[in-house]
Amino acid sequence: MFSAAICPLSFYGGGSLPLRGFSVFHGWQGCRHACSPRERILDAAATVMREKGLAKTTTKLIAAAAGYSEAMLYKHFADKQELFLLVLKERTPAVQLQLQTPGSGDLAENLTRIVQQLMEFFVQTFPMAASIFGSPELLAQHRTGVTNRGYGPAGPVRSLKAYLNAERDAGRVAAASNTASVSQLLIGVAFHQGFLAAFEGRDDVPNARTKAEEAVAAILPALTQEPLR
Repeated sequence: MFSAAICPLSFYGGGSLPLRGFSVFHGWQGCRHACSPRERILDAAATVMREKGLAKTTTKLIAAAAGYSEAMLYKHFADKQELFLLVLKERTPAVQLQLQTPGSGDLAENLTRIVQQLMEFFVQTFPMAASIFGSPELLAQHRTGVTNRGYGPAGPVRSLKAYLNAERDAGRVAAASNTASVSQLLIGVAFHQGFLAAFEGRDDVPNARTKAEEAVAAILPALTQEPLR
């Protein structure tokens, strides 16, 4: 059985781990039982990062929002960068694609689902991450913190390209197709739509399904047709 699963953290350049308590289109649902300190701190981190942006978020603010001291926070998390990565992994929409074998399901539908879910991911994470670019010093600190853990924003193209290469091996994608460029284009659409929605103060992308379908329909010939010679 072949299974490709892409979680938000893999789209920040790292691996894929199961998400808990998450509905893709409705966000974190909260603890069903009494929250552990770790879960309460992560809930607080997600809230503070969305409201204030990553640049203005501090571990002191997160700890206070969770009802704990900073000392308690540091018993569970190393620093703000680790909290940010865990918020991406456990408190943002999953981007998942499950296939029984390479070549199963409908290729256009599979890609549409990925693009639509990426739109939801980007619109929720823009408010958190955008502010960090306003400070070169904070951006450098953040870049060092995430790259030292093996993560970074270069992951999306690699993840989607790997899926398209598997489809090519299964014979559903043309042998000469440029899967890296197609991945960049599809992710670029999702990124742009997420940015527009965040700019307009929305929590989701209007007509996301239709926009994803249109993007995939426009790019699909580049995957399924051999180039003219």
